[in-house]
Amino acid sequence: MRRPHRALAWLAAVGLLVVSLACGAQMSNLSERYVKLVLAVGVHDPDYVDAYYGPPEWRTAAAEQRRSVADLDADAAAWLGELADEVLPPGAAELERLRHRYLKTQVESLRARLKMLSGERLTFDEESAALYDAVAPVHTEEEFRAVLRELDAHLPGSGPLLDRYQAFRERFEIPKDRLDAVFAAAIEGCRARTLEHIALPATESFTIEYVTGKTWSGYNWYQGNYRSLIQINTDLPIYIERAIDLACHEGYPGHHVYNVLLEQHLTRERGWQEFSVYALFSPQSLIAEGTANYGIEVAFPDAERRRFERDVLFPAAGLDASRADEYYDVLELVDKLSYAGNEAARRYRDGTIDASAAAKWIETYALYSPERAAQRVRFIDQYGAYVINYNLGKDLVASYVERHAGADPNRRWSEFAKLISSPRLPSELKD
Repeated sequence: MRRPHRALAWLAAVGLLVVSLACGAQMSNLSERYVKLVLAVGVHDPDYVDAYYGPPEWRTAAAEQRRSVADLDADAAAWLGELADEVLPPGAAELERLRHRYLKTQVESLRARLKMLSGERLTFDEESAALYDAVAPVHTEEEFRAVLRELDAHLPGSGPLLDRYQAFRERFEIPKDRLDAVFAAAIEGCRARTLEHIALPATESFTIEYVTGKTWSGYNWYQGNYRSLIQINTDLPIYIERAIDLACHEGYPGHHVYNVLLEQHLTRERGWQEFSVYALFSPQSLIAEGTANYGIEVAFPDAERRRFERDVLFPAAGLDASRADEYYDVLELVDKLSYAGNEAARRYRDGTIDASAAAKWIETYALYSPERAAQRVRFIDQYGAYVINYNLGKDLVASYVERHAGADPNRRWSEFAKLISSPRLPSELKD
């Protein structure tokens, strides 16, 4: 009497296996088509493909075919329809479910970018939601003025606050002939702390270059095979805090580690080809920028950072280490102005202020020098609502990690590592 039940159970198991194999084959096909879609969009938008280390012939084919924006949008719509028909097998692992939602949202974001390339105008918040799966909160001028009043009491001298702040900062500028030594020390410190908690492939490495003529201060160009090219823009003065900021953000445990872990665990171990390409204007960027910024605090909690700066980086830069705490007390207040740049970008992209007024807003409420404010407006011209990924991204990541890890620094590292090894979306960080 038991044999029929065993036979039915065996047939059910075989059926589930067949469904699982079929699902895997279809997802592999969709994954490849996703990569080719992103590469094809990159033909129309030179900033769109931030990194690619898949088959070079796919990129060559995209350039040769140069498919129209309308054709790509129709293909993306059909792709989404096929994904919607793809039913995950019962008991699918969390990572499989995350992958399914991730791909869907990435392609929806791709379609929004295609609409923008076709000339459709989106408001700042519409662009944020469509491309990055998140919308930054609105902050008032009075909120920033309150912080500026606090700063006014901390900064010595008299006269305009911006002038006093810039004069204060000049004492903490890294001399150009010491830049490389300071960055080397910062990278060594960031890497050592990261390797205590995150296992990386033995062959991972990166090259650092100093460049000019860019709208950004630093950039990680991931090359594949666990290698990165990190560029540091030297157009404007680089202050001592930027050494750790950029070393962690672009390197360890930021963009370099993020891309290495995705390549290792998802592209290579699981064969998920979609992670061999990185679409810059997509929800992935909020996760990438948010984890890179929050990773600074994970690697260097405030007291440890101040100690490292005082004992290692200030001497390497030839700066007065006795003033380190004074400097970082001021920077903690300035950090409260980080969303001022978002407000300038929102008004500028929405057409309520022009480029000159946007630069003036950034000078007034973010305390940027005129030169740095002008550079920031050029960044907004090039990247639009991407600016939300740095501060909103960091806040969402911090809230997610700390909600799961509590105050335990080791658990914070483990939750952080899990996040940068998985295809989680910005909207899922609120769960």
